[in-house]
Parts: sequence; structure tokens; C-alpha cells
Amino acid sequence: MNKVRTRFAPSPTGYMHIGNLRTALYAYLFAKAKDGDFLLRIEDTDRARYVSDAVKFIQDTLAAAHIVPDEGPDIGGDCGPYVQSERMEIYKKYAEELVEKGFAYRCFCSQEEAKDDEEKAFGGYGRHCRDLAPDAIERHLKNGDSYVIRQKMPLTGTTTFFDVVHGNITIENSELEDQVLLKRDGMPTYNFANVIDDHLMNISHVIRGTEFITSTPKHVQLYQAFGWEPPVFVHLAPVMGKNEDGSVSKLSKRHGATSFAELVDAGYLPEAITNYVALLGWSPKSEQEIFSMEEMAKVFSLEGLSKSPAVFDYAKLDWFNGEYCKAMSDEKFAALALPFAGELTDEIKEKWLYLAAILRTRVARLGEIADMIAFFRVLPEYGVDLFPNKKNKVTPELAAQILPAARDALEKVQDWTPEDIDAALHGCIETSGYKLGTVMWPLRIALSGRKVTPGGVTELLYLLGQKESLERIGKAISML
Repeated sequence: MNKVRTRFAPSPTGYMHIGNLRTALYAYLFAKAKDGDFLLRIEDTDRARYVSDAVKFIQDTLAAAHIVPDEGPDIGGDCGPYVQSERMEIYKKYAEELVEKGFAYRCFCSQEEAKDDEEKAFGGYGRHCRDLAPDAIERHLKNGDSYVIRQKMPLTGTTTFFDVVHGNITIENSELEDQVLLKRDGMPTYNFANVIDDHLMNISHVIRGTEFITSTPKHVQLYQAFGWEPPVFVHLAPVMGKNEDGSVSKLSKRHGATSFAELVDAGYLPEAITNYVALLGWSPKSEQEIFSMEEMAKVFSLEGLSKSPAVFDYAKLDWFNGEYCKAMSDEKFAALALPFAGELTDEIKEKWLYLAAILRTRVARLGEIADMIAFFRVLPEYGVDLFPNKKNKVTPELAAQILPAARDALEKVQDWTPEDIDAALHGCIETSGYKLGTVMWPLRIALSGRKVTPGGVTELLYLLGQKESLERIGKAISML
């Protein structure tokens, strides 16, 4: 078997959707699993939709996701250039070769005439120039008439190709239009350029979305015309999103963040995103879910790919992200979480590592942090209705008795450390005769104005500082 070589060939027309990321990831993992090469190729022939900074964005996204090309723009390799707009002479040469062999022809119809045909007739363009006499072609060329080069499709029979995921696929040749290979401006179409490039770059496996299945017979016809061996085709089932009514449709903005960059901005870790996306349509031969990139590359196989669409589950991504956060050191998590924390008080800045250690095992994504800790900066407005708690048998009246005793105990703490704070609280509990939860509940409400907080009462008191803590408890006492 020849060396496995895969490629990711995006068009620089926007940002990288989750489906694009998964395609790149699978191509990369398969190449690494087979000790092969993974290439990045930029297919920028659609100049009308070209976005100037998209190439850099694609490269930055792959780098952040730890998908590292072996060859590509700014990397080099033996098969460059790796940007299609820099390969124009190559496409012209092969298009002319097809014309000479009789597998393609020059079409002199105006764009309007061709468009009218496509709107009127099944199969697209009406093939007016397909069998032009040589002298008619010569007259057009002498007149300097512009033309496109079209592929001369067989009019009868079928085209069959094998797909790793979907098996044998057969298309009637009568359904294949004489597609344009080279446009009037010399730019190749996607269907032509990607075949030429895949062959010249020795691509062994083409991994892409199912939307390209209908184009593949055209590609197979091109391979046959040139006498080239086609690569192995692998068409991935789409990634779907769950709608409010429980149905699913192709993942889009209405389902939430849909690009790698948006997910990172929302506070998901690149490693967690990549890990989760890998399992959207691929099953390892084990129950393991958390994988490093190296571990995935060792076990990835095309046999594990699913024919059924995968549903993107944000709750499941939350779980993955939470597991990655838990596995980090406190120091690393603190550094990653800080940009998501929002405005911090001086007290919290000094104790950020302590707070980060508490948050690390409690967050699903970093984007939640600012809201989770906002009460440290400003105590939210709240009412006495937060104090009742059936489990701990707390009523507003009981809270009004507990909080003054707790405040008195905390006022006497000399060294405001978690250990001394905790000792003072337990002393108050022993003196009062109330259970732990009965004392802690009203204190949590008084300190945070919330029923749920990251960390317990001791941690809240330490992080707020003695002065701020006593002021907040005093405010609650006045309210009650």
C-alpha cells in the first residue's frame, strides 16, 4: 500500500464551522494513525466569496486545535504551491490536455445563453458547443471569442464509485451535466481543480462531507479521462443540531455557537472541543471518552465512522470541558480562567489562585465564571424570601437569631485565614446548639445574595475579607 496522504482543503470564504473542523480532524487523525502525511490546501478559486483574513483564521484555528499539517502554505513541501490561485498554469495545461484527448471542449456560448439553458433543461447546459465542427472552433478562436472549457460527460451508462462509509454508489450518466472545468478568466472550478491537485499531491484518501457525494461521479470521470487511479473516498455524515421542538436539522447559528472560534470565546477549551468533535460520528473500540490527540491518533480508524448524522449536544460538550478543567493544575486553570473573570476586587485579585482552585471543579465552561463570581464585586439585591430553607429548617425569624451570633464570632477572628474562620464558625455552632447547615444557610444568603455559590461559607468569608463580610452580614440583619 502506498503512503497514506490526506488533505484538508477549505475555501477561504468565512470561519471554520464545526463540520469543517471535524473533517480536518479526521483527515489528520487517519494520516497520523497510518504514519502518513496531512496536507493543508487552500482552495481560493471562488474569488467572489473570498475573505481576505480567512486563510490566517483557518491556520490559527488548526494550530489552536493541535491539528498540525505536514505540508501546506507557509510550511512548504514537494507538491506546492498549496494555494490554488498560485497554480493557474497547472490547471490550464490539464484542461487543454482533456480537450486534445476529446474528454472536454471549448464552449463559446455567452454566460446568458448558458444560464438560460440551465434554467430550462434538466441536466444544465444544453451542450450546443459539444460537437462544434473544427472550422467553427477555429473561427471563434480567430475572432478572440471568450470561452469556458467543459467536461464532455458520457451520455449513457452509469458511474460507480466505492465510498468507505456508504459503500458502492451508482449515478446515471444522463444526470451529469457537462460541467465547466475552466472559467473564462482562466480560473478552474472546484470540481476540476481539486481532482488535479489531489492527483499531483498524491492524496490517497479524500475525506469530506456528504454534500460532495453528488459531485464525486464527475471527479471519477475526470480520473478515468486522465487514466489516473482515484483516491479512496470517505464522505462523512453531517453534524446536526437539536431544535426546540425536539427535531434535528443541520447545525446552524440558531442552535448556538457553531464555529471553533465561537466555542473558544464562550469558554470551551480547544482540547475539549477537539475531543468532543472527534466522537461526533466516530466510535473508538472502547468505552473511553477522554482522549489526548496522541491517543486518538493511535486508535482512529475509518471503520469506526458512522453513516448516521451526529447531533451536536452542548450539554455533552459542557461535560467534556468540565472534565478537562478538573484534570488541570490550579495554576494552569487560574491563568486560563482569569480573562473570563470580569472585573475583580483587589481582595479577589490577591486571592485569585485560591478562588480558581474552587472554580476548577465546578465550572462547565470558562464563560460561566464572570456570572458565578459577580457577587464578590457587588452584592446583588435580594429579599428575605431567600432565607427560608426546609432541609435545614431555617426561617427568616431563625436567621435573624443566628446571624448576630455568627457576626459576633467572626468579629473576634484575629488572623483572617480559612482555618481561623472555620474555627470561629464551629465555635458558634457549638455555642448555639444548631446544626451546621442551619447556621451556614443564612450566612451564605447574607454573603452572596444567592442560594448557590462556588465554595462554602468559609471560602466566601475568606475571599470577601473580614470588613466586607461583616458589612454584608450586618445588612442582612437589618433586613431581617
